[in-house]
This record gives sequence, C-alpha cells and structure tokens, in this order.
Amino acid sequence: MDDEQMRAGGGAFPGAGSGEDETIPEPVWTYRGYKLRASEFSTAMVHFFRAEISRANVWRQRLDATTNWAVVTTGAALSLSFGQVEGHHAVLILNTLLITMFLVIEARRYRYYELFASRVRLMETDFFAAMLVPPFSPSPDWAESLAENLLQPHFPISVWEAIGRRFRRNYLYIFVIMGMAWFAKLWLHPVQASSLAEMTQRAAIGSLPGEMVFGMGVLFYVTIFTVGLLTYRLQQATGEVLPRYGVANGNLKDPTVEMLRPRSWRAWFRPSEQRRQLLALAITDRPQDVGQGVLDEMKRGVTELSGRGMFTGKAHSVLMCALTVTEVAHFKSIVDARDPNAFVVVTPAQEVLGKGFMPLGNDK
Repeated sequence: MDDEQMRAGGGAFPGAGSGEDETIPEPVWTYRGYKLRASEFSTAMVHFFRAEISRANVWRQRLDATTNWAVVTTGAALSLSFGQVEGHHAVLILNTLLITMFLVIEARRYRYYELFASRVRLMETDFFAAMLVPPFSPSPDWAESLAENLLQPHFPISVWEAIGRRFRRNYLYIFVIMGMAWFAKLWLHPVQASSLAEMTQRAAIGSLPGEMVFGMGVLFYVTIFTVGLLTYRLQQATGEVLPRYGVANGNLKDPTVEMLRPRSWRAWFRPSEQRRQLLALAITDRPQDVGQGVLDEMKRGVTELSGRGMFTGKAHSVLMCALTVTEVAHFKSIVDARDPNAFVVVTPAQEVLGKGFMPLGNDK
C-alpha cells in the first residue's frame, strides 16, 4: 500500500496488530505529523463509532417521546369532546394546534438525529464494509467527508423536509383522526345537522363566525398535507438504512453522491451540499522547499507555474494545489514555515476530480 492509500485509507491494514508475525513491524498511519499504528487507529474509530451510535440513539428516543405526547393528547381531546353532548369542538382545534407544535419539535429533533446517524452510516458503508473485502481500504474521500462534518457540522436535511418526513411517517394518521373527529363533532353534536350550512355555523368560536373558522380549518389541513406531499422523496436521508449502491438504468449509483448533487428548487432551502473543494495558489521565491513540504507532509500534488509581478517586474514561482477545507490550515503552515514572505490565495473550486479526490469518471 503506497503513501497515498495510507493517507486516504486511514491505516486500514488487514492483519495489522494480529500478532501473526512479530518480526514484521506494524504499518504506521501518518497524517499531518501524527503517527498511529493501524491497530490504534482502528480502536479510535471503533470508539468514535460507538459514541455516534449512542448519540443517534438518544435523539431517536426523543423522537418517540413527541409522538407519544401527540397520541396521548389526542386521546384526551377526543374523550373531552365526545364524552358529553355539551363538549365543545374547540377542544379538538386546540389539540390540533398542540399536535402541530409537537410535529415541529419532532422535526427539529429529527434533524439532529440525521446529523449523527449520517456519520454512523458513512462509517458503516465506507470504512467498516471496505475493511472486509479487497483492496481492504476505504474510499479516497471518506475521511475528508467525515472530518469536515466534524469541523463544520450542518444538518443533512432542511426544516421543511424534516417536517414533511415526520408528518408522513407518524402524524398523518393523527391529523386524519383529528380531522374526522372535528367533522363528526360538527355534524352529529348535539344532533345531526340538516345541511352543510348548519354544520359550518356550529363551527363558530366566540365572536368568530362558523364559516370563517371552518374555512381556516380546511385551509390548515390543505396546507399541512401539501407540505407532506411536496417534500416527498426530495432526498434520501443518509442516516436511514439504505443500500450503499442502488441500480438505476442498469448502472450502479451511489446514493450518497446522488444526494449531494443539487436538485430543483423543491429542496426547500436544504443546507446540505457537496463537501467544499478549494484551489490554493502560493506565490513564492522558494518553490522547491514549499513544494517538497506539501508533497512530503500532505501527500498532495503540486504544480509549479511561472509568474511575474507587474509592479516590481520580478519573476516568481506560483504553486498550485487542490485542497479540501480541512487541509487549508496545514497548507498555510507549510508555506509559512518555509517562506514567510510568500503570498497565498485560497479560492473555491467548482469541482476537483482525480487521485485523492472524486474519481475522474465518477459521473459516467
């Protein structure tokens, strides 16, 4: 396994630390000056994996709590409203608003659950599964994706997407029951209504006419069901139990990559995006020292270009290097240590393909 595989693969070596042959030194995983044996790195990843599973489970349990609240309050509201003829339908309206609040709270919790569960799923598919089959090394960008998620965490799904998903999974049935109960209350209590106009008049609450209250109720249900419909299949949640690869048009497709690609406006302000890739330019008079430092310490390729300062007319070397967001600080420290007078420019790159990044034929 070469240095690039060691850096990208995170030191996943078959048989490392197994004690099969004590005369053969255990391979060392190196990254940004740190040196870990393969067994030490794997142990660290196992502990991290268990910690993320624990956090995801805590948030998963909190999802059940809000659903239970909604079920309990629904049962209580139905009992109060239908327990006696004089029971007012406003109890059902109040409970519907309460259930909506529970839905929003659960959607917020679901976003946190997705954040931690997506890390777990990434390690399952790109680290542990890769250790079981040749070539026994994770995909080149798994460590960078995980590192950026830890350094700059962001929710994998938007608020509207979370609301729509939790609505379809659990709250759809609760809202249907509440809507049917409200309609039955207005139609049957205290006696069966003789017409639709009489039923809408019964919907009055205080000084609010029944037609207005009934219309607002219908508008509310149309809105909540529209949100649930429009957010359907906007994005497959990475934290859900989904296959690493699916088949589409006869070709293998990576659902994680498909998720990261921009879609239509229906994503509804989704904050997730493909991990940031950058292009760094270092204008220096010591290109050999700086370039060799990047090659040795970062295992990144460097290209030297010729440049000339327009003000001084002096020739300079321009080193070009493609980076990820987690490597910028290391790159600047290397340049500063070898040429404090250098000039560094870091700019976003639309896409970087090739060794150490996404494969060049990834979209094919």
